Amino acid sequence: MSLLSRIFGREQRDSTITSSDPALAAFLGQRSTASGFVDPSRASGLSVAQACISVISQNLAAMPFNVYQHGEGSGRNRATSHPLHTCLHDNFNEQLTAFEGREHLIVSLLTTGNAFAQIDRNARGQVVGLFPLNPAMVAVERLESGRLRYRVSDARGGTKVHLQEEILHLRYRLGPDGIMGASPIQLARETFSLALTQQEQANRQAGKAFRPEGALVFPQSIGGDKKVDALDKLRTRVEGEVQSSGILVLDGGVEWKSLSLSSKDAEFLESRKLSNMDVARTFSVPPTVVGITDNATYSNVDGESRALVVRCLAPMARRIEQAMNAALLTSEGRKRYFVEHDLAGLLRGDMKARYEAYRIGREWGWISPNEIRGWENLSEIEDGNEYLSPLNMTELGQREGGNDE
Repeated sequence: MSLLSRIFGREQRDSTITSSDPALAAFLGQRSTASGFVDPSRASGLSVAQACISVISQNLAAMPFNVYQHGEGSGRNRATSHPLHTCLHDNFNEQLTAFEGREHLIVSLLTTGNAFAQIDRNARGQVVGLFPLNPAMVAVERLESGRLRYRVSDARGGTKVHLQEEILHLRYRLGPDGIMGASPIQLARETFSLALTQQEQANRQAGKAFRPEGALVFPQSIGGDKKVDALDKLRTRVEGEVQSSGILVLDGGVEWKSLSLSSKDAEFLESRKLSNMDVARTFSVPPTVVGITDNATYSNVDGESRALVVRCLAPMARRIEQAMNAALLTSEGRKRYFVEHDLAGLLRGDMKARYEAYRIGREWGWISPNEIRGWENLSEIEDGNEYLSPLNMTELGQREGGNDE
């Protein structure tokens, strides 16, 4: 569809794709077979889910997110003068820092499966601001041209229509419709339903001070008034007093029969641990990173910290980078510029291992002193761009004392 057609409103709606509103999903029956609806706001309140979302969003938001310009060959240079660099690195807009804006988008992505931001451009078409939107207030429409159109509702009941190039749309995983993203919480709703059910059960037990349910067994039949009186006295003694010694006197041959299993007998605590592990797996977060340290050792904690970067943060970073390159840069701009996270800081390891790697790279000739100083946030030094060449490394056939003719 041409630009003039879009300006004069000739784009037509083909089909409407509703937003991933948790309330709408619940209303339409998107629920687990275990117990009730699983909406993102409720499921993300689980401590492990909250820890996973915080780890991913805060770590990625804290990483440098730069705009680079293609250099000669495979080289690159930071384009700090580009307006988009200021937006992604410093401030999303006048009210929102880049950290807060990026964190908001990632949290929305992990809970609802979609994240939206309105794009503000200058007269040259360059992005100068991003304004995050509530996914529940956004509906996406596919037009006859195949392009997308976004209808954004506000708190006052109004609606504003935006074209595809005016909205940044991040998706967690492409859904069956090919447009909206699928929420990880809804993809694993059975796992979250079980965890929520266990949390509710723990809350009910805590509300009863973990008092077991049971029955008073009399050796002979008693009248209705006596039965009610016995129950009232038992409730007054056990439930009416917060600080109770827990000692009861049951005379007349009365016995207490427990009708409930203890948490230990039901392996309730072990079951909750397994549910926490399943929730962590849903977000691809290693257990020790979110505080599950039952089987933690010094070696596997260090390994899982690196696994977090390689298996979780790096794929999420690439998902965000490609979406932003497509939405925030024009086709001509992508030939010169690109945006990318700098995850090197998370993979550098401790100081001793880092300096040993620098030494190897320096001695073998592929790292210069200024490159090392740049990674360590130090200023450049004079003649620091020179590379070493090991004396015992020469081209094959060029060694002294080779084959004589």
